[in-house]
Amino acid sequence: MVSEDFASYDFLINEEDEVMLLLYARENEPQKPTIEIDAENHSAILHRREDDSFILSDIPDDVLDSLEDADKLLVCELSIEEKEEDTQIIYAYEAELTD
Repeated sequence: MVSEDFASYDFLINEEDEVMLLLYARENEPQKPTIEIDAENHSAILHRREDDSFILSDIPDDVLDSLEDADKLLVCELSIEEKEEDTQIIYAYEAELTD
């Protein structure tokens, strides 16, 4: 099942050209997460758990370029807070990139 709840997400690229995905935390802890990249369509599917996947669309070219040579993507799932400064990292993990 593909969930579209909490559809807001963002990518950051650090000075070492490593990509991090930021999104709002889901209910369950990730288990063996993977991410399928579809560079041609500028999209991907993050499989957090066997029964929980998340569609990522309109991925920017610079993010796709940085992911081209990567084998994992760092993912940070954040709490939803009224004040931005109260936001916390709930889950931080690496998702293996698959084709």
